[in-house]
Amino acid sequence: MAFDSFAAFLAMGGHAAYVWPAYGATMLLLLGVVLHLRLERRRLWRDLRRRARREQRQVRNADANREVRS
Repeated sequence: MAFDSFAAFLAMGGHAAYVWPAYGATMLLLLGVVLHLRLERRRLWRDLRRRARREQRQVRNADANREVRS
């Protein structure tokens, strides 16, 4: 291992003030991306269900109009 102790690992050779916030920012950004993708997926599925219901209504209305005209 490159460090003599766990404390030395946490200190990162005096660069801990730069290294750990960089890791933290990276983790926050990755978490944000995952959350954003999940929200977008939910929105997409909701919109697709809405579109399918609207198209079904349009087909039923078109069929009903054809029956009335016949």
